[in-house]
Amino acid sequence: MRSSFAPSLVQTCIVVVLLAFAFLGTRAIWDPDEGRYANVALNMLESGDWVHPMRNEHVGHWTKPPLTYWAIAASVAGFGYNAWAARIPYALAFLFCAWMVWLIARRLFPGCQNKAAIIYATMLLPFGAAQMVTTDYLLAAALSGAMAAWIESRHVEAGHSGRWIMLMWLGFGLGFLAKGPPALLPLLAIIASVRWLPLQRVASVFHWRGLLVFAAVALPWFVIVINDTPGLLDYFLHREVVERVASDDFGRHGEWYGWLQIYFPTLLLGSLPWTWLLWRWLRNLPSALRGWRDPASRMQDASGLILFLWIALPLMVFCLSRSRLPLYLLPLFTPLALVVARQMRIDGRGFPRPLVLGVWLLFVLGLRLAAAYWPTHKNAADWADAIRTRVPHKVHEVAFVEDMARYGIHLHLGAAVDKLSIEPLLGHSFDPEYDTDLDSELADDKNDGTVYISKEKAWPRVREAIEARGRQITVYGTPYQERVIFAVKP
Repeated sequence: MRSSFAPSLVQTCIVVVLLAFAFLGTRAIWDPDEGRYANVALNMLESGDWVHPMRNEHVGHWTKPPLTYWAIAASVAGFGYNAWAARIPYALAFLFCAWMVWLIARRLFPGCQNKAAIIYATMLLPFGAAQMVTTDYLLAAALSGAMAAWIESRHVEAGHSGRWIMLMWLGFGLGFLAKGPPALLPLLAIIASVRWLPLQRVASVFHWRGLLVFAAVALPWFVIVINDTPGLLDYFLHREVVERVASDDFGRHGEWYGWLQIYFPTLLLGSLPWTWLLWRWLRNLPSALRGWRDPASRMQDASGLILFLWIALPLMVFCLSRSRLPLYLLPLFTPLALVVARQMRIDGRGFPRPLVLGVWLLFVLGLRLAAAYWPTHKNAADWADAIRTRVPHKVHEVAFVEDMARYGIHLHLGAAVDKLSIEPLLGHSFDPEYDTDLDSELADDKNDGTVYISKEKAWPRVREAIEARGRQITVYGTPYQERVIFAVKP
């Protein structure tokens, strides 16, 4: 429906801030992913070692670079052990992405910047991911900033573009510290754009000063930990890069059709309520592609080509890679929101009326609130409460025996978390299934507040193994989530 409504800057800020911070700490940390990231961050904070990410005192956690852990740890240090503090970095990353959309839209199609920012903030995936404790939003924020700086470099006065190129590489450096090589995927779009949309007055993308900024930001941590940890370089290159791209060892939809199974619904549902405008863009895309064959037409529609390359080239890599998850596409929702705003302008369509927008805001905020009360075994706060009500003393450590470790308990209970194997562990791995074994844990346990948890169906085996080691067992209360909570004493 056409409307003359155009959101003001104040209205835009109100909407974006509301969507960023509403119910921020209502939902507890959910395991496994949120709990794992929060746990590593807390281990950094408590140990004072902000260089080596650790699952606990036994095992390092090398699957991701440290930026996410640094952000969470700094926030918890300032605001305390609670889900609100753990999620502040993600609310801020959401705000930053919306701001970058605003800045890019102001440069590429002036007058649409407020609409573009609201479009981004109200898209279902960016909104939903804004309170998920993962690496993806910090990556999206860094890459949005990098692309905004590069686009700005194409529009400033001659001689001033170099500083924007340096800011671009700063963004790529921070992205590399958040998630490693995937942070460089937008460079494909930049290189293609420079090739097809040349501007003589713009500083080189690969100017030495920009590369120096990237190296100074992105590389020191890798150099330090690789030097400290024998075998880590091979793990990074082989396990975390080659195998994630070329194999299905991680079980992340590596089938030939996995890209369609994961990314099609992510784009379809994640872009709601603006999906229909993206569909109109796709319908017009073949005509645009034919027009871009002519250099003059490319320069005339430079913004359209840049946005297309920004979406299409990284998406192609994601589809070819055999490790596929919905949140991998989160950085692409910055250009997708810009495409929607641009398509709205091309079609001459007005922005939805405040009432329509308000209904959607109530709907998505209702979803967020409902998630906070959704009953799930992943809720780490419920596990913490179950332990508190059953255990009559202060708990310093929670050890899961042959069971999924609920690392989110660390934030909600203030206790370290281990995952134990009954059988002795042999050899060394950078990403082991277990943190330590039962013998090692019992040898370290000096009756100082360790609580053990085991599945009921595994309980006879666990009890037999512990009693065979000359220990006594005290069961605390009734089982929780089909798990026995108990202590082990000499």
